[in-house]
Amino acid sequence: MEPKSCQVFSVTRQQPELIIPARPLPREVKRLSDIADQQGLRFLMPVLFFYRNNASPFMKGKDPVKVIREALSKALVFYYPLAGRLQEGPNKKLMVDCNGKGILFIEADANVTLEQLGDEINPPFPYWNEVMYDVPGSRGIIGCPLLFIQVTRLRCGGFILALFFNHTMLDGAGLIKFLKAVVELANGAYSPSVMPVWQHNILSARDSPRITCTHHEYEIVEESKGDANSGTEPLEHKSFYFGQKEISTIRNNISQNLRNSTTFEILAGYIWRCRTAALKLHPDQIVRYSCVVNMRGKHYDILPPGYYGVGFACPAARTKVDDLCNKPLGYAVELVKNAKAKMNEEYIKSVADFMVLMGRPKFTPEGNFLVSDITSLGCDEIDFGWGKPVYGGVPEGTSMIGYHEKYKNKDGEVGTIVVMCLPRSAMERFEKELKKITQGSVEDLYTMKMKMKMKHTRILSKF
Repeated sequence: MEPKSCQVFSVTRQQPELIIPARPLPREVKRLSDIADQQGLRFLMPVLFFYRNNASPFMKGKDPVKVIREALSKALVFYYPLAGRLQEGPNKKLMVDCNGKGILFIEADANVTLEQLGDEINPPFPYWNEVMYDVPGSRGIIGCPLLFIQVTRLRCGGFILALFFNHTMLDGAGLIKFLKAVVELANGAYSPSVMPVWQHNILSARDSPRITCTHHEYEIVEESKGDANSGTEPLEHKSFYFGQKEISTIRNNISQNLRNSTTFEILAGYIWRCRTAALKLHPDQIVRYSCVVNMRGKHYDILPPGYYGVGFACPAARTKVDDLCNKPLGYAVELVKNAKAKMNEEYIKSVADFMVLMGRPKFTPEGNFLVSDITSLGCDEIDFGWGKPVYGGVPEGTSMIGYHEKYKNKDGEVGTIVVMCLPRSAMERFEKELKKITQGSVEDLYTMKMKMKMKHTRILSKF
């Protein structure tokens, strides 16, 4: 496939600066929970928001860069640990030194309008490195800023807000709480409507740690027996749209007793099966599907409303490749449902104890597909005063992590996009696997939009 765009995209940046809390705060050291400081979360998570020039009366004539910069400083008064720096203690224990050094901020201007990026306002976004500059020496976990933000003005008056957040300090829900506070303070509030709370002790190990559940997501396994060429191939990033038609088609291909499964469960089982087949793994290999399950759930809610730290666990389904790919699709869906059902308060406590007893291991890298469903996270609701974002979500997936996101297509239908990253040949096979059930109704977003452009051009040529 040809590159997504030939559009020349350039950005002029100001010098990076540190935004500190708007007023001095007491210095203290806070311990992270035993779930938050695990090795598998010690990375920076990217998020991206695109905005039109649609200023509210309150924001008319104001500069979004200045507005957001000032609101961030005010928000850090309440979320002051985010202005600190992480340090590591004995047994790899993470603590945050609340020293008020600040978060990293960059002001920038781009040479394009939002309309010129029309086909690229979805993952994978090809200009991520332009809208989120890599400041040398700042992307570490220990002793580095915990939040990086670049606001890039567009020629049309719209703007792009790109950020990285340290995943040990925040999860997706926590980030949205912080951004909502920034929004409220930008629009004149004196304090957030939901006050942040730390209380990481809730998710720390018990006095006598004991592993009471099975945690397949952290198993130590042998190297996978997959496609011999996949390790040398470049990775390819794509997104796939699933609307009501596609979901109904998949739902009709599973047994009647599973058709009341959620959209996520049905799509998750389907994607896992297609991905596994595309990777050409050995039939006897064990593969896993790790579901990111929010602890702020319907059946258990052990976290206070203002909790913004890591509040999820990743219970895993596991099976042989041969069974996953050759048994009916309902087999995969049922495995996903059963993995999600493992999540309860005891499972959460067992994860915290597991981290302390087992040295805070990473997630199993071999044969593990970890998926985060952010369709209901609220990325599409973050309105700084210029309207809701045209797109809010991740810029791309990784070889191990995929995402389900809410997305409105050209017809105004709200569906789900699945953000994927695979070796190039595996991506080709993955697309073919998708169409075995959907019969060609699922296309990657770029191909879908290019076909619409060509159709529009043919119509115009008749006049």
